[in-house]
Amino acid sequence: MTTTITTTTALTETAAPTAAPTTTPPTTAAPPTARRRVEQLAGERIAALQRGYLADESHAVAALARLRRGAGQEAGRLPDLWNLVDTSPLHEAGEGVRELSEGQLVHAEDALHAALTLWALHQQSRREAGMHQRESRGKPRGVGAAVRRMMKPGEVDEPLRKRLVRVGTAPDLTTLSQRLRDIVLLLRREQFPLDYALLAGQLYHWQQFGGPDDVRREWGRSFHAWNAADNRD
Repeated sequence: MTTTITTTTALTETAAPTAAPTTTPPTTAAPPTARRRVEQLAGERIAALQRGYLADESHAVAALARLRRGAGQEAGRLPDLWNLVDTSPLHEAGEGVRELSEGQLVHAEDALHAALTLWALHQQSRREAGMHQRESRGKPRGVGAAVRRMMKPGEVDEPLRKRLVRVGTAPDLTTLSQRLRDIVLLLRREQFPLDYALLAGQLYHWQQFGGPDDVRREWGRSFHAWNAADNRD
């Protein structure tokens, strides 16, 4: 009995101390960039109008008719569209989100105007499906992919490719919108969708220093990302 007690006591005295539990500090998500905020707002606005239009809701049908008249035109030239291209959420600064500058707001308004009006032109008379579809993994929905989709598998349609190049060399946003309008009309004929939230963000970025080069590269990657065998829908 004495031996047992001595052994137990020795084990107790030499046991290693229990380590204190470690805690991982919470991670804080980075605030959305101005471009990301433009994309989110465009996606929300267009998705809501598209649902209404496909459901034949009178307010959405009327809004689409008004919006498509502004396709390819400068933002602000049609006061009738001001309440439809509502950028009020971008004027708000929340926790961790700073207020946009005057220049950023102007660029955002111009980008949203172009994206919404081009979508309206694309969606016109198309009640069977929404022409705004978000891009997802394996389903590219950018401008480059949309142009590539109109080509026969394994072939490069040179006139179509030149249209995309011409869009990319536009000297300003108004000219860019006008040239995109021509591509949108071709997409409407083929009933091929486009990610207009992504486009809105690209049009915003286009107006920044170095933006045109960045957007052209994005369209080029999108063009080569399209794989007809993996995208039959």
